[in-house]
Amino acid sequence: MKPLSIKDIASKANVSITTVSFILNGKAEKMRISQKMIAKVNSIIQEVGFRPNQVARSLRTGNSKTLGLIVEDISNPFFASIARLIEDRAYKHGYKIIYSSTENDIDKAKGLFNMFKSRQVDGYIIAPMAGMEDDIKALIAEKIPVVLFDRNLHTLNTNCVMIDNLGGSYMATEYLIRRLKKKIAFVTVDIDVEQMKDRLKGYEQALRDYQMEPLEKLRIEIPFTNTAKQTTNSLKKFFKKNKEIDAVIFSTNYLAVRGLFCFREMGKTIDDHFQMIAYDDHDVFSLHSPPISVVNQPVEDIADHIISLMLKELALVDSFEKKPDPQKIILSAEFIER
Repeated sequence: MKPLSIKDIASKANVSITTVSFILNGKAEKMRISQKMIAKVNSIIQEVGFRPNQVARSLRTGNSKTLGLIVEDISNPFFASIARLIEDRAYKHGYKIIYSSTENDIDKAKGLFNMFKSRQVDGYIIAPMAGMEDDIKALIAEKIPVVLFDRNLHTLNTNCVMIDNLGGSYMATEYLIRRLKKKIAFVTVDIDVEQMKDRLKGYEQALRDYQMEPLEKLRIEIPFTNTAKQTTNSLKKFFKKNKEIDAVIFSTNYLAVRGLFCFREMGKTIDDHFQMIAYDDHDVFSLHSPPISVVNQPVEDIADHIISLMLKELALVDSFEKKPDPQKIILSAEFIER
């Protein structure tokens, strides 16, 4: 059986196809269509179970009711949590989310921009990486809403939701110093992104403020492309080489998880003599014995601000109102002692 079209609905309601189109696209009141007529058409739509073709509708109206989410790695617990919360909040406002990972590969990222453009997404939510600047500038020039999060690209003038990463790692380092730790290691990843640089800066600043000179040998950068096994092996070599380390901060939760595997294989115990802190919480840290202290990012607040900024941008797309200046929101991290 052939699915019903807008023409069929118009015929049943004895109105024009244009009238039905305005009602379907939420423009009835703007076009001064009476409430009685809106109710009549909506009643027929409900009665026959009409479902508009979303692709055709997006081509006609320029509104696909979808948002594109681009992150570094959607399997990372932090990004997975953010994606889920954004999806929930977007759905309540009638939007669906299409998401994918760059894997820190700029060629893949450019392919994602092209894919989302072909899907005619209404707005972009991006955890950006260096090399995306021109693609994002092109979106802004086309007046397509863009909200960056987790990290920023300073040559771009667009909405951004960030965390005080420097302050978060400062708190973690200060906590360990006050627990009388003298040789505090820092484990990070070898990607050139702002939040990782700030986490390292916070660690180094805390050491200097407490008259402890940062030592290069107590830092290790793990290649982003490493497998889990390679990361564990690199950590084992690092800790065996630097036996004087009495505490460690991991700049991401996935590195901290690999650290737990490393310590188990080494027979190294986490206790008053050797402590660790992870950046970003994970269920395994509260389940571990002893539980692991963390620097926690307020994922719900991040998602709320992202969607709020995006909805404001979307509301202005077809408006003649002047767009407000882009907002840069910086949220505080929370230190959870366990």
